[in-house]
Amino acid sequence: MEGKAEIGIIGGSGFYSLLESPRQLEGASRYGKPSAPLALGKLEGRSVAFLPRHGYKHTIPPHKVPYRANIEAMANAGVKRLIATSAVGSLSADYKPGELVFFDQFVSMTHGRADTFFDEDTVVHVSSADPYCPELRRVAIKVAKRMGIGFHDKGTVVVINGPRFSSRAESRFFSAQGFELINMTQYPEVVLARERQICYLGIGMVTDYDAGLVGKKGIKPVSIAEVNRIFGENIGKVKELIGKLLPEIPEKRNCTCGSALEGAVATQK
Repeated sequence: MEGKAEIGIIGGSGFYSLLESPRQLEGASRYGKPSAPLALGKLEGRSVAFLPRHGYKHTIPPHKVPYRANIEAMANAGVKRLIATSAVGSLSADYKPGELVFFDQFVSMTHGRADTFFDEDTVVHVSSADPYCPELRRVAIKVAKRMGIGFHDKGTVVVINGPRFSSRAESRFFSAQGFELINMTQYPEVVLARERQICYLGIGMVTDYDAGLVGKKGIKPVSIAEVNRIFGENIGKVKELIGKLLPEIPEKRNCTCGSALEGAVATQK
């Protein structure tokens, strides 16, 4: 499967229509089957592999997404850059529904997820100090500015296990820590990509205010109906952003993501 695509996209099934004459690639590995067969095709002259994180009919809940199989399938297809879109809730009045965010940090509050490729005979401590590719973020910020859309150039996303939404107490706690956003899928996806030395750009679409905002009356807790409404209204903007982003990505990587494992192996040879 090597060398089929240079850039990967993980997101909702609505992105499938972006690709020109897509063909399917099964992508099974020692970690099992990915969420769905990869769709391979061309977009803005670049070879792209697309994968719907929750399956093509959104049947896989966040805590059961086969994250390792998904990232392994992308790596086996030759992907070196990964663009991942996701819906996020806002924990701050500064991050409004309909706006986009290019994550720079995450906090994991998940449990029970297989979150490393190195859990057998090799111990690896990959650095997660800066988990999101700075080069891809710079390019995305430049394109977003040119488009004139509402966005934030950084944001810390706290990742919960799901599939339930937060209680009011949990939401207040996360806000008090200074986290701006909340999501169910960024971890371990971003770290697994790092273990495979793949550049990762996380694009969050703010869809709601989670369980409401402290001191802000009249803001109702999140509902899936509201998430779907805001997501549907703004998916075109995200598609346009990605279409304009791809030609701007340099052929050669000018970041350290490709050497993330250097000095990270603790096992003695």
